[in-house]
Amino acid sequence: MAIAADYDRTIAYRAGPAHPYDTVPAERREVPWTGRVPACDDPAVLSDIRERFATTEARYWASSLSITSFEHIRSLGYRPWSASYIPRRFCAARSWTSDGRKRTVYYSVREDLGLAGWGWNVEWCVSGLDRSYAYGGHCRAARP
Repeated sequence: MAIAADYDRTIAYRAGPAHPYDTVPAERREVPWTGRVPACDDPAVLSDIRERFATTEARYWASSLSITSFEHIRSLGYRPWSASYIPRRFCAARSWTSDGRKRTVYYSVREDLGLAGWGWNVEWCVSGLDRSYAYGGHCRAARP
């Protein structure tokens, strides 16, 4: 009988919110987020990706490869999981690299994940150039 009662309580518990934060939007927490992150085509965001890509290529792969331009910039989602998570804007763009090839860049702009939790930050992946497979095949982990 006790086992059945514990089982029923477990089922009832699982029927509720998965986590207490699931019911509280991020803007209403004790340390709230504003929900404002730069747009996908913001020049500061694209510049950050361009600079960090060139630095990574030079430092880790001894390559002079760089991103020369972006086009077809589009949003893939804003806060796709729920309002209770850290605000993120997921984006994709077609980029031209210095070797003359077209590649897709997947990136997310995230609030308060900059240096020491101050400002926004960008996490990015260039499809076909994720040599360490940090984001899985075709940058799957960089998308929503």
